[in-house]
Amino acid sequence: MFTRVGASAFKKDLTNTVIFCEALDNPQNKFKSIHVAGTNGKGSTSHMLAAILQAQGYKTGLYTSPHLKDFRERIRINGKMISKKEVVSFVKNQQELINQVEPSFFEVTVALAFDHFAKHEVDIAIIEVGLGGRLDSTNIIQPEISVITNISMDHTNMLGNTIEEIAGEKAGIIKKNTPVVIGETQEKSKTVFIAKANEMNAPIIFADATLKAANFKIDHAKLSLSVYQDNQIRYKNLKSDLTGIYQHKNI
Repeated sequence: MFTRVGASAFKKDLTNTVIFCEALDNPQNKFKSIHVAGTNGKGSTSHMLAAILQAQGYKTGLYTSPHLKDFRERIRINGKMISKKEVVSFVKNQQELINQVEPSFFEVTVALAFDHFAKHEVDIAIIEVGLGGRLDSTNIIQPEISVITNISMDHTNMLGNTIEEIAGEKAGIIKKNTPVVIGETQEKSKTVFIAKANEMNAPIIFADATLKAANFKIDHAKLSLSVYQDNQIRYKNLKSDLTGIYQHKNI
């Protein structure tokens, strides 16, 4: 159902999310986060970041959208989905607030994710943008770092009719004094990101200008590659379960 009505639920400001989360005592301020936006690759990038942090021993939350089969796929801690009981309990306990604020499906889901991560005291959460960036419900967080994968024409009815306009919406996740990593240098969006980063005094890094992935090989259902910096191998024979060659951009 949501795939049919999702666009109509797109809000022109963050008021509902702010009110909802304030009523929950602003759970988004109780854990560290990384914010991920972009047209393509943001889901894969979010999952890889979560896997890396979890492997390093961090209790890691992961919020992504949409789900494939089960709504609970959107909200995970160390790979484990939120329980059905916790979803039902949240909706039941916040029913009066939901009736009062009249948030969209996505706004409720974002609030649920933030509340879940705060209650379970995650060390850090990877938060994937749902749509755009500037006006996305997730954009009330103050992340440790922002990530924008790449930009192409998508949701033009809501985000704009040019790459520059769409990039402007994605750039809305860039926060003051907060580093931002751009996954792919693209001529039409580069100047937009640099201008926004300068405005926010945010250090900006174009990943593909710093690191290069090469030596791709698919073997035993795994993608193998190496990462170079200044023509020197920085990471050798990295392996990923995500076997698409295009994943090198996300890595």
